[in-house]
Amino acid sequence: MVATLNNRVSPYIFDDYFNKGQTSANSPFVTASSRWMGKDLPLRASLIAALFLATAFALSFFPTVKPASGILLVAVYFLVGIPSLIDAVRDLAAFEINIDVLMTFAAFSSVLLGSGMEGALLLVLFETSSALEKTVTRKAQGAISRLHRLSPGSAHVVKEDGTLLERSVKDITVGTQILVRAGEVVPLDGTIISGTTQVSLMHLTGENVPVTKKPGEEIPAGATNGEGSVTLQVTRTDDNSTVARIIKLVTQAREARPRLQCWFDRISRGYATSIISISLLFALIVPLIGHTRYFGPTGSIYRALTFLIAASPCALIIAIPIAYLSAVSVCARRGIILKGGITLDALAGCSAIAFDKTGTLTLGKLSCTGIEPLQHSGTDEKEAVIVAAALERGAVHPVARAIIAYAEERHLDGVAVDDFKATAGYGVEGMITVGTEPIKSYIGSPEFITEKLPQEAKRPLEERSEEVRAAGELLAVALISEKIWIFRFRDTLRPQIAHTIEVLKEKHRWKLLMLTGDHPASARRIANNLKIDEYYANLRPEDKLTHVSLLAEKQRLAMVGDGINDAPALARATVGICMGKVGSTTAVDAADVILLHDNLERLPWLLDKAGQTQRVVRQNLAFAAAAILGATIPALMGLIPLWLAVVLHEGGTIVVGLNALRLVRK
Repeated sequence: MVATLNNRVSPYIFDDYFNKGQTSANSPFVTASSRWMGKDLPLRASLIAALFLATAFALSFFPTVKPASGILLVAVYFLVGIPSLIDAVRDLAAFEINIDVLMTFAAFSSVLLGSGMEGALLLVLFETSSALEKTVTRKAQGAISRLHRLSPGSAHVVKEDGTLLERSVKDITVGTQILVRAGEVVPLDGTIISGTTQVSLMHLTGENVPVTKKPGEEIPAGATNGEGSVTLQVTRTDDNSTVARIIKLVTQAREARPRLQCWFDRISRGYATSIISISLLFALIVPLIGHTRYFGPTGSIYRALTFLIAASPCALIIAIPIAYLSAVSVCARRGIILKGGITLDALAGCSAIAFDKTGTLTLGKLSCTGIEPLQHSGTDEKEAVIVAAALERGAVHPVARAIIAYAEERHLDGVAVDDFKATAGYGVEGMITVGTEPIKSYIGSPEFITEKLPQEAKRPLEERSEEVRAAGELLAVALISEKIWIFRFRDTLRPQIAHTIEVLKEKHRWKLLMLTGDHPASARRIANNLKIDEYYANLRPEDKLTHVSLLAEKQRLAMVGDGINDAPALARATVGICMGKVGSTTAVDAADVILLHDNLERLPWLLDKAGQTQRVVRQNLAFAAAAILGATIPALMGLIPLWLAVVLHEGGTIVVGLNALRLVRK
């Protein structure tokens, strides 16, 4: 069943909504105008509560408006106190005592002591931290939803009489024939029955060079069809398609990735239980064994509640998040988005980094490195470039764009093409008039040109083609008036990438690897140029995930990629780093770090910031522990009143806050 709320809203599939565990903000049962209200609701509530608390505190100094301060304070407890109270009751019902229970108990107990402001501050800080964590987690789970949108939801089924019927991919079975027109995305895995075309397989290999597909060959779902229309016989249903397999890979990688938990999470339950137990025991037992009364400003109950307030881990709670948030903020200003501050810890512990090639180390943009004649003089090279650019003028594939750019750089004007004909997946031909007479010309793959050559000319072209490919380059062959020209192409290295690689090796002592779906010769050339330690070529998504999994078991590994094919490996790596500008949406969702401007040169700076953040976090934990010990022990002994315990408590909070702000400096 599909629900479409209005023309501006994409349809929602009810089954997908329930199976993916979507939040209420994505519910198909609510209207588009109200859907936005459900997004990040806990975070919105905590920020509004913080505003109310600040206003209430300011108004409390003016007697004439003091009732308004009280009303705002009640609103704060309603916004962040009631949700905390509900969670605490649930935890207690499950016989679980944790920091949530302690914070809630301490905050509401402070009201009994006339310190509602302090309790409200505890709740606001605690709920803000918790809401930020939930928001990041929810956004990180968006990879699966976006993967589902890779391929179309419907396909054109070819009936027995040749007519077309549009049907949902979920209703199409194995063996059904479907038509994929030029420029469309392949909806299901299938084998070509008729037609020849070129398809882009960037979602599988990461390479943007189209691949020729002929009858009898299989095309995976999600591939982008080129200029030719093809009829496919479906080989896999929607549940078992290539896209579905990638979804499973991302899910498995997410579940298998290391779960980094900070020290505070590990001790939170024991800490909360200990503090509550000490408070109760002190309040009940001390009067029985000493001269202390139960009630009064010096009584055991007052001391116990003062101890409970002082021991509330406000400084501890913000010691870690505020450090990470400061680091995350400055990283964002540098164009680096981190999905959670804990990513910095993981990054600081990494000792190796694996790079995808196309689109990461390189720009994924072909450039023509030169043109050479085959078995004839090269005096008319200018004419060959003009003819090739004219034939490729109407094409959109990377080789065509590279040839056109090569001609434009040399200011070679275009000429008209007559009797133009394109053979999808192979090449183009036409009559070109450069001088006075039209010339029959061809350009395309070596196989396309070989068919038009006499037997004695085929062998030299095949041998030269193999030599060019062995050198890690691509080629296109032009046949112009019985003369053969070879155009050579290379992917362009990303600017400053060589310096970045050198810094990572020399300063940070990282082991460098490259994982690519490209052929070994091209991978070897890039690896040698950049002095990368190891490289692996001809890899599919399953292969990349396997390599990353094996490497991550031996050492902490960061992975840098940009394509959908990199998503499983990015999710499985200790830290996944994605190129934000050229990266696919799925890769962005699967990664832990997004380089918004593809600024790989920032990686060394990011590593330095990760190390600095770890040091600040350790310092903050020490400051917070000192503040708690400095207030709790005197509180139990009755040496300090409640207001002084609060001052010491909040003083520790201020110290850790100021210390964390050092991370904001670039």
